[in-house]
Amino acid sequence: MAKVVACPGCGTKNRVPEASTGHPRCASCKADLPWLVEAGDRTFDAAVDTNLLVVLDLWAPWCGPCRMIAPILDKIATEYAGRVKVVKVNVDDNPDVSYQFKVQSIPLVVLLKDGKQVDTLMGAQSPQAYRQRIDAALS
Repeated sequence: MAKVVACPGCGTKNRVPEASTGHPRCASCKADLPWLVEAGDRTFDAAVDTNLLVVLDLWAPWCGPCRMIAPILDKIATEYAGRVKVVKVNVDDNPDVSYQFKVQSIPLVVLLKDGKQVDTLMGAQSPQAYRQRIDAALS
């Protein structure tokens, strides 16, 4: 399954896959594209199988703070295009992933590098807090 994403640089519409070994680039200008996907119990392993830093957002639609941080993570996907992949998992619909990360409260943002958990942010945080932790994980 692929999602259509407009290139922030030239505006060209591109298909961005949920899973890939590389990272998405614009077909026209070759700029790195934001990579934000939704995953579930069946697609989770493929979605996080990347050499990029994965920003895993464990959320639920009824959660106010989850909805509050969604635009922040959307912006992070754009700002860190080519360096991070944002993967969103609805915990209500995906109990296996919820169990794997021992989710007890949401929102829960987990940073995964090479498939291993490197950092966790509980609750809604400021955009600067997410950027700080992502920058630390990337270095």
